[in-house]
Amino acid sequence: MYMKLAFKHIEKDFSGLQVIKDFSRDIQDGELVALVGPSGCGKSTLLHIAAGLEKPSKGQFLVDGVPGLGPDPERTLMFQENALYPWLTLAQNVALALEFQKINKRTALREAHAWLEKVNLKGFEDYYPHQVSGGMRQRAALARAFVAHPKTLLLDEPFGALDALTRMTLQDALRTLIREAGPTVLLVTHDVDEALFLADRILVFSARPASVLKEFNLARSEKTHDLSEFAGMRSEILSLLGIHTRNDEAAQNAEPPSNDPSAPSDASASKDETRILEELAA
Repeated sequence: MYMKLAFKHIEKDFSGLQVIKDFSRDIQDGELVALVGPSGCGKSTLLHIAAGLEKPSKGQFLVDGVPGLGPDPERTLMFQENALYPWLTLAQNVALALEFQKINKRTALREAHAWLEKVNLKGFEDYYPHQVSGGMRQRAALARAFVAHPKTLLLDEPFGALDALTRMTLQDALRTLIREAGPTVLLVTHDVDEALFLADRILVFSARPASVLKEFNLARSEKTHDLSEFAGMRSEILSLLGIHTRNDEAAQNAEPPSNDPSAPSDASASKDETRILEELAA
């Protein structure tokens, strides 16, 4: 079921503008790797190369050791926008992914109903996209991404347009689906907490042209949305992205110790306060 991906010295430019510079990484079978970096640094371009929608200017992209040329239903790309057809019901939208693979409509609809139930949309199969919430539409998009049993799932900011609570709920749903279906996953996100919660590895990218500033390996352990054990890693990732945490700001704003020998020490100041209190009490 699993699929191994390999990027070998990938470079990509658009009309002379270089967006990716000498990127090489292997994505292991069944691994979830998150790509984090500034907007416009080339993360989504890497996904498009993996999906077969773009060709690298230099280097090679390999799927199980073979050049990955062109789109393939075994490598499914999911965007931030749910891209559901408004004239089709949720079930029909999900079934369409199978119909494109020449599976008959009745079988495709049966599978669509099963996957909509997996993402907690049982009872909404015959609703149209405009009749349900944004979170429910994205759940339907998740079902559509998984219904064809892809070996690789390529996620481009899949929950970026949702509110924080809905996003965390869908992160839980996604993790459950990944564990059940077992695809190799490449996730592009600007949400550091999302990367920490979902990923086995995190690659932090520089500004364009994209190169890896640092790689973080996370133990494959049961994680909750309480990511306090990863606080140090989170601060380091944010710092690499040019974002200061509160602890950083507190350290920067703290007054440096005085070098003036005439300045009273904490100990002498305490003695003075005690003397004044004793005189007032006398």
